[in-house]
Amino acid sequence: MTELDNRARARALIAEFLQRMSAWRPGEPDTPGVDLLGVPPAVLAVVNEVTGEGEVGVRVSGANDVRIQETVFAGVWRICRFGGDGALVQDRIEAGAIPALVAQSAMQGSRTTLALPDIPDGVMNSPAVLHEIAAQMAAWRPGDRAHVVNLTLLPLSAEDHRLLAQVLPQGNVSIISRGFGNCRISSTAARHVWRVQYFNNLQGLILDTIEVVDVPEVALAAPEDIADSRERLAELLEWMGEAVEA
Repeated sequence: MTELDNRARARALIAEFLQRMSAWRPGEPDTPGVDLLGVPPAVLAVVNEVTGEGEVGVRVSGANDVRIQETVFAGVWRICRFGGDGALVQDRIEAGAIPALVAQSAMQGSRTTLALPDIPDGVMNSPAVLHEIAAQMAAWRPGDRAHVVNLTLLPLSAEDHRLLAQVLPQGNVSIISRGFGNCRISSTAARHVWRVQYFNNLQGLILDTIEVVDVPEVALAAPEDIADSRERLAELLEWMGEAVEA
């Protein structure tokens, strides 16, 4: 195919995606998307060029690694799933606050309760934090607002931090949100419990929190951002159409 053919086919894929996205509203099930697996590399290169990379990236580890990258259009995500041999088995563009598999993956193998070990010497406030987290885990229901524990405001010893890491080890979902500095978000082995850490541009930790929530809000695209992305995608299609006809 010629370069114009590649751009025309890429435009058709994006037009199909936008049509499905326009018929959907945030919060509705069956989030819209299009599959890209098997699309010719030259066409895929055009799709990659015009969608780019946004601020939020997700890595899901496990039997099948998944890498998710927000495009330059907020709430439009590129999902790539890899088999055990490293081969690409899924390539998809999907719209939504964040792909549903992020929360689903964070829950896989997670514990529904916390088990506190014997409290070692030197521990100060971490047992109280963990009891608070355990109570919130028991009370939390889908759709609840996040319960946030700000560790930055608490006097915590090195032993406190070790106990928190022992009881709440990192889970299989890691998210980074790049904006003003970086926000690093990790699921934990406890269900619906996330570690959210904000760093400045010099990589200094400025805010350290634990959140009980489905997925932390900082990783989510807002409904108004998704609406804006629909408008920008329509403008992109108009521009691509003019380029193809030129």
